[in-house]
Amino acid sequence: MSNGWVLPDEVLRDAPAYTPRPGELADLELLLTGAYAPLAGFMTRADLASLQRRGRLADGTPWPVPVTLQVPATLAAGLDPADPGRRTLVLSDGEGAPVAALEVADVWAAREGVAGVGGPVRRLGDGGHGPFQRLRRNPEEVRALLPPGRVLGVIADRPLHRPQLAQIAHAARTLGAHLLVMIPVGEGAGSGGVPPEALVRSVFAARDRMPPATLVAVPMPRGRDEIGDALLRARISAAYGVTHLLSTGEMLSGAGLRVLVPRELAYDNRDGQWRWREDIPPRNRRLALRQEEIDDLLDRGFPLPEWHTPPAVAKELSRARPPRRHRGLVVFLTGLSGSGKSTIARGLADVLREQGDRTVTLLDGDVVRRELSAGLGFSRADRDANVRRIGWVAAEVARHRGVGICCPIAPYAQARATAREMALAAGAGFVLVHVATPLEVCERRDRKGLYARARAGLLTGMTGVDDPYEEPTDAEIVVDTTDLTVDEAVLSVMSHLTETGWVEPRLQSA
Repeated sequence: MSNGWVLPDEVLRDAPAYTPRPGELADLELLLTGAYAPLAGFMTRADLASLQRRGRLADGTPWPVPVTLQVPATLAAGLDPADPGRRTLVLSDGEGAPVAALEVADVWAAREGVAGVGGPVRRLGDGGHGPFQRLRRNPEEVRALLPPGRVLGVIADRPLHRPQLAQIAHAARTLGAHLLVMIPVGEGAGSGGVPPEALVRSVFAARDRMPPATLVAVPMPRGRDEIGDALLRARISAAYGVTHLLSTGEMLSGAGLRVLVPRELAYDNRDGQWRWREDIPPRNRRLALRQEEIDDLLDRGFPLPEWHTPPAVAKELSRARPPRRHRGLVVFLTGLSGSGKSTIARGLADVLREQGDRTVTLLDGDVVRRELSAGLGFSRADRDANVRRIGWVAAEVARHRGVGICCPIAPYAQARATAREMALAAGAGFVLVHVATPLEVCERRDRKGLYARARAGLLTGMTGVDDPYEEPTDAEIVVDTTDLTVDEAVLSVMSHLTETGWVEPRLQSA
């Protein structure tokens, strides 16, 4: 059943559609729920100029940071605020489903190829879908649930271990406040090494360790500068009824809230309590684990210590971040044509299949070109599209605890970085292997005759000849196959995977 605005069919049919970036989608949901009130849409140039000059919107409302929408210039060219038939832009979610209509009030050039679009937004349809929708209440609904008096807000952007839970309990008790826990959700919202859905589960797992609390899921935008993020989070918290906000990091005050910065706690091994660090003798003091230490324990499959993490929280974290040897993995080999990357990839796939610990999918560059990327050429845009498709498929393989092995040339650093981001977003590992065989060696091999054709002028866009190869600076493994056998090259990759915990050690057969 729909509770949103329904546009006439002819408008929906003719209006252009656009899917905003994840941060813009988070801003959009906050606009639609009223968390950004009185701001009712994406800012116009007048708002941005006023904000920069005096920290206020064009109507005089104080506001901390820009809330903007940027679209391709080609799309913006078809929008006209003065024409009722051309001033509606349908905004869609990541799956292409319409979620809102933007009534365009202003369009301007932001930079080359990109335009800014401002104007009010209205919800379309039933308000979206996704995990934990029942927790995604709007500010008005949440404020109605809160008891009168002080409300202590906590933005649980990472799992809550015993030291954080002790800080929360102390602050709530000191203030005599009701606790409102806001859990960031949405693409890219997860922190502390877990995806958003696992973050919600881990926070609920700690609920019996909290004072009486209301828990809600909130799309907290990220990606602005640190101060901007903090100010906007304070503004959102105030909209949900928070009067005091407990800092979980370098958070600043804003939106009229009082921000509490907790003192550092430590574990007192005399009686198993968490106290202010300076109140515990050094010989009896154990500091909270750093995030790197928590990640290392989970990656190696060791249990999180009970003195630091409640067992129910530890269980959720171990589900969300299993040991590396049981987690999905993308092995991405890059190098010039003829460098040996496909040969190494096939050998690596054979070894992993023999071990049988995970399913293995080999995405060879030539096969992908034929089956997945048919029709793409060798322009930079087409090469990037090809690598992105490979990276997406490999990330989906790894999301389901398999191993995706990719071996395209992938000459551009940004495309390789995108493939890494997709794997990490899927909760998988990513290992970049630079097969750094020199160009002259690759040319001598030239099994496909590509270099000879390129040197003769019969082939253009050949990487290493008339198209650049951006050598990786972030490769986990570098292999030069000039003087290596195939078995030696495969062994070097397997040794790294074993040493870093991605593969179970095996005794070598005689």
